[in-house]
Amino acid sequence: MPRLRSHNPARLYTFFMKFAPEYVNYVLNDNFEDAKALFLSPLMAIHHAHLVMLAETNIVSREDAHRIREALDAVSLDEVRDVRFDGTCEDLFFYVEGLLVASCGEEVAGRLHTARSRNDIDMTMYRMRQREFVLDLVEGVLTLRASLLDLASQHRDTIMAAHTHTQPAQPSTIAHYLLAMIEQLERDSARLRASYQTTNRNPLGACAITGTGFPIDRSLTSELLGFDGATGNTYGSIATVDYLLESTYATAITLGGLGRFVQDLLLWGTAEVNYVRFGDGFVQSSSIMPQKRNPVAIEHARAIGSKAVGQAHAIGLAVHNTPFGDIVDTEDDLQPLVWSMFRDATRAVRLVAAAMQTATFDATRLEARAGQGGTTMTELSDTLVREHGMPFKTAHAIARRVLRARAHHPEARLTETLAAVCLELVGRPILYTEERLHEILSPRYFVTVRRTPGGPAPDQTAAAVAQSAGLLTADREWAAARREALASARRELKARSAAL
Repeated sequence: MPRLRSHNPARLYTFFMKFAPEYVNYVLNDNFEDAKALFLSPLMAIHHAHLVMLAETNIVSREDAHRIREALDAVSLDEVRDVRFDGTCEDLFFYVEGLLVASCGEEVAGRLHTARSRNDIDMTMYRMRQREFVLDLVEGVLTLRASLLDLASQHRDTIMAAHTHTQPAQPSTIAHYLLAMIEQLERDSARLRASYQTTNRNPLGACAITGTGFPIDRSLTSELLGFDGATGNTYGSIATVDYLLESTYATAITLGGLGRFVQDLLLWGTAEVNYVRFGDGFVQSSSIMPQKRNPVAIEHARAIGSKAVGQAHAIGLAVHNTPFGDIVDTEDDLQPLVWSMFRDATRAVRLVAAAMQTATFDATRLEARAGQGGTTMTELSDTLVREHGMPFKTAHAIARRVLRARAHHPEARLTETLAAVCLELVGRPILYTEERLHEILSPRYFVTVRRTPGGPAPDQTAAAVAQSAGLLTADREWAAARREALASARRELKARSAAL
């Protein structure tokens, strides 16, 4: 192959000097800074992996590969991060390419770009960073699940009033409530895991959009970069954003559930309700009111989570109705928003997880209020059905009438009130002892008899806690395996590159 005459590296970039100062100031400068912060390390890893592949497939000679590798090793990431954009190159890719040209010459450095494009490089960088973002969020969700599981284990016997339509409905337990949230987080974890698998496919080799005529080995670059495999269709490798939207909306769903939980925590933490109290490290006082104990960490979690939800919707809007192909809408200007969304989502989840580790519940107050407002009257209806064979509608009418009568005549004995109502509605009195009726209408009895799988009875919540603990262990092992797979790929890439 004929050798190219060496040139001054700066000549490669002189045609970029046409950029208008406004374009530099409003677009290219910001994109350069974002790329340095987010994509410099992935870009260098891609350079090394692609170089190893070119050498292994004999597309580039071992001699040239060695010189390129030495040039790559000579690039100081710290120095690159300190560089200020001056408009003499288009982006970070061309800046680094200029360093390589300066190090080993245009003729050798130019061979690194064989069988690839900025298009597939960009899509590969985005996926490499996004899989890290998803994994960070998964680990945050796992931490929150662990915090809630610990509390659920402690509060299987802590009675509380469950609400529907914001009104007291039926007695339950703190464990039952928390397990509902835990199950939701388990589904969130499954969605995030699925989005990780979708994301962790390697576009490198798709080139501009149609692939290449060179005999590249996409499996090798996938292995060296820690991907589970290569993407399929080369057009779709560049054009699709479904992998991004899948993880984005999986994150938004996670935050939707978290936000509803946070709303309850803030209500329960008010002085008027006073069900839950957070540790001193998660509250603030007032500059003027010494009595204040404000749970502002939970408020911050709500605000940060809401911001992340807004960012998720902005990502969807940015790519909606854009052409199905290589388009800037999914690239430089969008990626910082993707990073910010994942960062804020992870912050919100981890903040709630940390606060919940300090949460204490007022079991006495919770149980005292659990039976107020007729929350146990469903059990009176159920008992009449079970023990007297009457239709539930009739039993429901009796219970409703008893509740109304007690409101008008609270001094009357409960047995007499029930007998009178039954005589009026079914033509015969139904007699219970006062002790038995008080048992039937007690919140603890209400919870104890509800042994429906997934229900609040302590034996059911104990089984649910054990099951969720097993799922947590499995998900932790999955996350640890993904971390190790990425670390192992980095070690392998380093060794294979060093061997050139």
